[in-house]
Amino acid sequence: MSMFGGGFGGPGGGPGSGPMGGLSAVGAGRGARRDGATGLPFAGIPDELAAGVRRLEDSEPDHGTPPDRFGHGPGGEPQLSMLGLLTRRRGLFAAACATVLAETLLLQAGPYLVQVGIDHGIVARDLPVLLWSAGAFVAAVLAGWAATTARMRQTGRLAADGMRDLRVRVFTHLQRLSMDYYTNEKAGVIMTRMSSDVESLQQLLQEGLAQFAVQGLTMVVVTAVLIHYDAGLAAITLLLVVPALFAASLWFRRASDVGYARQRDTIAAMFTDLAESLHGVRVVTAYHRQDRNIAQHRTVVGRYRDANDFTGHISAIYGPGTSVIGMLGMAALLLVGGHIVLRGELTVGVLTAFVLYLNAFFAPVQQLVQLYTNYQQSRAAVSKLRGLLALAPAVPERADPLTLPPVAGGITFEHVTFGYDPARPVLRDITLRIEPGETIACVGPTGAGKSTLAKLVTRLHDPDSGRVLIDGYDLREVSLTSLRRQIGVVPQEPFMFAGSIRDNIAFARPDADDAEIWAAVDAVGLRELVERTPAGLDAPLHERGQSVSSGQRQLLALARAFLARPRVVVLDEATSNLDLRSELRVEQALDQLLEGRTALLIAHRLSTAMRADRIVVLDETGIVEIGSHTELLAAEGRYAGMFATWSSHQ
Repeated sequence: MSMFGGGFGGPGGGPGSGPMGGLSAVGAGRGARRDGATGLPFAGIPDELAAGVRRLEDSEPDHGTPPDRFGHGPGGEPQLSMLGLLTRRRGLFAAACATVLAETLLLQAGPYLVQVGIDHGIVARDLPVLLWSAGAFVAAVLAGWAATTARMRQTGRLAADGMRDLRVRVFTHLQRLSMDYYTNEKAGVIMTRMSSDVESLQQLLQEGLAQFAVQGLTMVVVTAVLIHYDAGLAAITLLLVVPALFAASLWFRRASDVGYARQRDTIAAMFTDLAESLHGVRVVTAYHRQDRNIAQHRTVVGRYRDANDFTGHISAIYGPGTSVIGMLGMAALLLVGGHIVLRGELTVGVLTAFVLYLNAFFAPVQQLVQLYTNYQQSRAAVSKLRGLLALAPAVPERADPLTLPPVAGGITFEHVTFGYDPARPVLRDITLRIEPGETIACVGPTGAGKSTLAKLVTRLHDPDSGRVLIDGYDLREVSLTSLRRQIGVVPQEPFMFAGSIRDNIAFARPDADDAEIWAAVDAVGLRELVERTPAGLDAPLHERGQSVSSGQRQLLALARAFLARPRVVVLDEATSNLDLRSELRVEQALDQLLEGRTALLIAHRLSTAMRADRIVVLDETGIVEIGSHTELLAAEGRYAGMFATWSSHQ
C-alpha cells in the first residue's frame, strides 16, 4: 500500500467549506493530547483516578509479544488448526490437559463409591464403610470442583492467548495482501473474518474443546469401568447402543457441515450489507433509499435466519434422537442386568453402579450435541480463515530483494501491458522514459490508464508483461520498503486516520519533530488555520477525516507528502477537490515540493498539465502524443482538441 493516504481512492468529502472551513470545530472543548503508545487522541486521566490507574497497570500481567511479524513475503505457513493454536503455549497446554484428566477421573469416582457403600456398607450392615464411602463421595465432589476451576482458568488463558495470536496473524496477513484482494473482496466479508469467525473459534477454544475432551474421556473411562464390572453385560448394552449412536452422528456431521458453511457465508453477507449501508449513508439519505435498503437488509438477514433454522432443525432431530437411544439402552440394561441379579450372579451395588455409569456414558452425548454444534461453527470459521491465510500477495517480494539506494528518479516503462482483468488490458505495450527531475503530466479520457501508470510506479500492481524501472532497477527486484520510502503519493481522495492532525501529517515519518511538521504545514499554507484551533497540531480528526472537508484533507495529504521528502512524487488529481484560491496556493507549494524531484501528475484539469515539462496523452490504444504544452498545441492533434474544449468552458 502507499505510505501516503493508503492507496488511490478513499471516502468522499466532509463537512465544511473553504480551504479550512470545518477545521476550527475539531479542537472545540477540552484540548486533547496524544497517547504515545497508539498515536490516538487522549484527553488525559483525571487526577482523582490517577493512583488507581497506576495500581491497575502495575497488576497487569505481561502477555508477551505475538510471534507474527509483518513482512512483504507470503508470511508463515498457511495451515491453520485448532490444535496448532493451542500447542503454541506448551506449558499452558500441558497444564490444561492435566486438569482435564483430573476433572474427568474425579467426576467418575461417584458411582464406584455408591457401589462400595451399597455392597459393603448397606448390604453388609457395616456403618464405618458406609460413612467412609459417603465422606469420600463428598471429598471427590469438592476435589472435582477444584479441578474444574483450575481447568477453566488454564483453558481460558490458553484460548485468550491463542486468539490474540490469531487476530494478530490475520491482521498481519491482511496488511501483507495486495490491492487486488481489497478490490475484489467486500469489506464486510473481511470484517467477518476478523470478528465473527475469530469469536466463534474463541468460544470453542475457551470452553468447548475442554468440555469436548472431558466428555469424550468420560465415555472412554466409563466404557473401561463397565467392562471391568461385567464384560458380557457391558458388551450387550454397548452393542445395542453404540451402532445406532454412531449412525446418527455420521448423519448429523454431514448435514451440519453444509448448514454451518451456509451460516458463515450468510453472516458474512449480512456484515457486508451493513458496512455498505453505513459507509454510503449520505447517498442513501440523499436519494431517500432508506425503505429499499431496509427491505434489502431484511432479505439478507432472512437468509441468515434460514441458515440458523436449518442448523437448529438438524440439532433438534439429533439431540432427542440420542436421548431415545440412551433410554432404550437403559431399559435393556435393567432387563438384562436385573435378570442376572435375580440369578445371584451380580450384586445390587454393581447393577446400581452400572446404571449410573451408563447414564454417565449418555450424559456426555447430550452435551456433545451442543459442543459439536459449536465445533462445526468453529470448523467452518477455521476453513474461512485458512483460506484467507493461504492467499499469497499478488505483488510478492523476492526472498532476497535488493535494497534500492537513494535514487535520482529516472523512471522507465518498457513495453508494459497491464489489465485488472488480464483478458482486457488497460495499458497496451507502453514505452515511456521519464528523466530524473522531470515533471510528466498524463491526460486523456477516463479509463485510458492514467492512474494505472501511477499504481505501477508505486508497485501496487505488477505489469502483466514488460518492466517498470527506477534508475535502471526493475521494481520487482527491489524491496518494497526501500522503494516506497522514496515515493510520495497524494491521491485524489486522500485518507485520514482517526487521530490528531500531527499524527496524520507525520504518518510516513512518525519520528519527525515539531519543527519539521510545522515546516510541512507552512509549505501548504496551513499554519494560520491550524493555529485557530485550541489544540493546534493535536486537534483530533474523526474517523476517515469526516470532521474536515475534502479540500482540507487534500491539503493535509500534501503536507504529509512534503514531510516524507520523497525522491519521486505521484500526484493523482491532487488539486481536483480544491477551490481556485486553494488550488493556486497548493500549486505554489508544489513548485517547492517538485524542485529537483521526478513527478508524475495525473491530471484532468489542463491547468495542472500545463505546468509539466512534458505531457503524455493516452487513450484506449495507448500513448498517442508526447510533448510540451506548446509543442502539442502546435501539432494540432488530440491534446490541442482537448485544450480547445477546455478553454471554451473556462
